[in-house]
Amino acid sequence: MCAQAALAQRQAFIRLRGVTKAYKTGAGEVTVLKGIDLDFGQGEFVAIIGKSGSGKSTLINMLTGIDRPTAGEVWVGDTAVHTLSEGQMAVWRGRNLGIVFQFFQLLPMLSLVENVMLPMDFCNTYPPRRRRERAMHLLGLVDMATHAHKLPSALSGGQQQRVAIARALANDPPVIVADEPTGNLDSKTAEAVFALFQQLTAQGKTLIMVTHDSSLAQRAHRTVLIADGEIVNEYVARALPTLTHQQMLHATRRLQPLHFPPGATIIQEDTHGDQFFIVTAGTANVFLRRPGASDVMVASYGPGQYFGEIEALRGGKWRATIRAAPDTPVDVVALDRATFIALLAESEATREVIERVVESRLAENETSRL
Repeated sequence: MCAQAALAQRQAFIRLRGVTKAYKTGAGEVTVLKGIDLDFGQGEFVAIIGKSGSGKSTLINMLTGIDRPTAGEVWVGDTAVHTLSEGQMAVWRGRNLGIVFQFFQLLPMLSLVENVMLPMDFCNTYPPRRRRERAMHLLGLVDMATHAHKLPSALSGGQQQRVAIARALANDPPVIVADEPTGNLDSKTAEAVFALFQQLTAQGKTLIMVTHDSSLAQRAHRTVLIADGEIVNEYVARALPTLTHQQMLHATRRLQPLHFPPGATIIQEDTHGDQFFIVTAGTANVFLRRPGASDVMVASYGPGQYFGEIEALRGGKWRATIRAAPDTPVDVVALDRATFIALLAESEATREVIERVVESRLAENETSRL
């Protein structure tokens, strides 16, 4: 099941609605986030990626309450985070969020066990006599219990990051937010940290990770791509990965969402076709007309797959009929032909991929009609 379908089956635990963030500078007002709408499900592991300056860290600051939106709403569970006072925010954050920073931010004069105990002391979440025991337990989870009484300066960067994760778990928060948590780690340590994050989501925690490591991001449940302060449609990114982030964002702005009930015809063979479709939910079945025989189903496309590329590239009538599967509805997003052609003109790599797909599908269609 794709992440979006799974998320649709449960109420979003974190909701951003129309979140905008603008800063005043000497050169005028700069808008860093532009009307972000985004949901995160409970137990979901989401990677947020984007180029430097795209708005990733600002988005994280909205989620954690470290900064406040200029406009819009941020909800975590039933809490309207954007309405909390500074005092309320500090208490709420301590009890509900575990934050893992790129540069660890362990207090240098406290031992590791004392660093992990600190959130419990601040929020008074466990009886004093239990806090050290819990801190040792958490250090054990990240294989750092034998170093419990050392100062952070005695540890490697990877070891400090493990302790930072233990500290983030101190108050058993439902949400873990990690800002470039593997950015300063070697590949082996980064892999160990990622594996720990996967264990946490398996236990039901929501984990949101900003990362520049695309290989790690692809292993999360879902990847959110941000460009120029806006969210790129994830299915555009999956279907056309060779586009630049800015090209993906341009395509996202031009998408037309369409919904089809079970069994409905999406496109009809021999009628005029001028759109490119990407499936976002459900299954679309492809049928070809055979001379003197009934239509034959030759392919099925699911979320992230596309169709209509032949007609969008070459023009003319639809060369197949495509219907929603008989048992489930289908959601697609459509690009008009002019936008599609313009994107291919800007991205030679994408054009080459599409042309190969077109040739392959035309050959398959000819074979299937025999």
